[in-house]
Amino acid sequence: MSGKIIATALSLLFSIMSLPAQDQSIRFAFLTDCHYAKGSGSARALSRCLADVNTFDDLDFVMFAGDMTDFGTDEEIADVKSMLDSLKYKYYVVPGNHDAKWSESGCNTFRKVFGYETFEFSLKGWRFIGCSCGPDMRMAPALVPQESMEWLRGLEPGERTIFVNHYPQDTSVLNYFDVTRELKRIGTQLALGGHWHVNTSLDYDGLPGALGRSSLPAQGNPGYNIVSINGDRISISERRLIGDTAVLLEPWYEKTLCPVKDTVSYDSHGLPESYPWMRYDVNEGAPVKPVWQFRDNSNIVAGFAREKNRAWYATASGYVRCISLKDGSVVWSSGFPGKIFSTPAVSGKTLVFGCTDGCVYGLNSRNGKVVWKAKAGKSVLGSPVIRGGKVFIGASDGVFRALDLKTGKTVWEYSEVSGFVECRPYVDDQQVVFGTWANKLYSLNPDTGTLQWTWMCTKPSRMYSPAATWPVKSEGKIFIAVPDRRLYVLDAATGEELSHLDASARESVGVSPDGRTVYCKSMWHTITAMDASSLSVSWKSETGAGYEISPTCISAVGADVLMPTDKGNIVCFNAQDGSRLWAYKIAEALVNPMTVWEGKNGSCYILASTMDGAVTLLYSSPALRSAPKLTALSPRSFEPNS
Repeated sequence: MSGKIIATALSLLFSIMSLPAQDQSIRFAFLTDCHYAKGSGSARALSRCLADVNTFDDLDFVMFAGDMTDFGTDEEIADVKSMLDSLKYKYYVVPGNHDAKWSESGCNTFRKVFGYETFEFSLKGWRFIGCSCGPDMRMAPALVPQESMEWLRGLEPGERTIFVNHYPQDTSVLNYFDVTRELKRIGTQLALGGHWHVNTSLDYDGLPGALGRSSLPAQGNPGYNIVSINGDRISISERRLIGDTAVLLEPWYEKTLCPVKDTVSYDSHGLPESYPWMRYDVNEGAPVKPVWQFRDNSNIVAGFAREKNRAWYATASGYVRCISLKDGSVVWSSGFPGKIFSTPAVSGKTLVFGCTDGCVYGLNSRNGKVVWKAKAGKSVLGSPVIRGGKVFIGASDGVFRALDLKTGKTVWEYSEVSGFVECRPYVDDQQVVFGTWANKLYSLNPDTGTLQWTWMCTKPSRMYSPAATWPVKSEGKIFIAVPDRRLYVLDAATGEELSHLDASARESVGVSPDGRTVYCKSMWHTITAMDASSLSVSWKSETGAGYEISPTCISAVGADVLMPTDKGNIVCFNAQDGSRLWAYKIAEALVNPMTVWEGKNGSCYILASTMDGAVTLLYSSPALRSAPKLTALSPRSFEPNS
């Protein structure tokens, strides 16, 4: 080799060696819990934070961990997207419970506006992933949806990963153990979140966690966090906006990240030792047994329609399925272009439900083919009632409709509804009663749709609306439960408030088969029976369910009162004295509206599903009820939530 070639090679080598090393550090802004509401202080705080983020010149991206809006309306989501688009950096966002629970679109608008509900990207040797947290539309603890869990299970291990979700991955999330198991499998070394509104360091059975402060003014100061990663070292510092200045505080979180092994022990049902609620051992002493059971591959957030030996249910992924009650096998399944949160109704050969694509559908109940489709202005989250050849249903477009059952054509419309409708109305020959997410309860004439009366919850927040309750009527009175924790009793003819029962109810009521007794349950482990005529309390019992916020209606069959919970259990009480008889665990998530009926010789059936996709038919008989209990209900089985 000539000296000239050697000199050239050495020159090239020295040039390469003199180049600056590639920067492997990562720096990003981390915001959460913005709770945007138009014209509010939260909107001004978010605007200030975004403007401050744009003053940085060295960020790689911006991350948002949910609760972007306060009420999940279409307008709020669009406004937030417009504000975030002012950033000079690429940003990533996941929805929070406020974006999903109170969603007039049925959780469709967030996905349409932002373009995704999950994200995955890699940067400088790190993978960042994020997904939604639920609960979708129904009040319950958080639940990472089945669809997101399938996405997590499909991710390959090997990359150093940081996970972003709105909630802490502890018992705040009903399937926390499934989530953390998958996170550890794929190589997650840190989980970022929000929800608590304060900077917090956590540990999820060995997986490090950090929750960021809200962008809302804390002690008068809006703010957010700056996250820095250098090699395996991470630090998180609060950026606080004080007056016209901004201060980056000393790091409140510093840690060397490393691979995490799953050291948790799981029982035969997949539950970890840390699981704090009723476990499956309660089933051993319950005088019920499953006829069949299966798990759908999607979330289920509605109840059933039933006729003879068949039943129908809908999924959050947009499917309606017909199943045989004999063995639970699927007779047919039809897909639709929107999530479905509407409990279907059936009459003869016509099955009816609402869809978040903005339509009410009438299907041939035998084969699932569309017979008619009625278009609404927005998503149809309400559940239908069929009576007298008409379908009564509310939507999110400010209109309550009566449709012809055979054709789907409009019989009448009431177009002055405030707020969106998600409930199933009460309907009889005298009135149609339903609530909305605008604090209002309406009564309409069932023949003409004319307004009879309205009642308003006096609480100023929309969160205290009589919207999730399926109203009950008995003895000339309307009974509703509102999130202000009261059972309200109204005169059915006038809407005048007759009475209320404090600290007794939250969104869930029920009525006995003879219509004489109304049931409600509180957030804190009590169920109450009220005489519908005298309005006196017949009995009040401890449920053993601890903190419990399910809006699902209470059911009654024979001499049993069946209370569904938000953690996959059904608790049964004696209708005469309120004594607790048994508990049965179906799954780990919210129990949806149940369908119950009496069989032969005193037997009864309970058709139930849960938000995480479990479906079962339970059977009880006098023989089972009189058999010796296999085990007593253990104290652990009924201990309150931690």
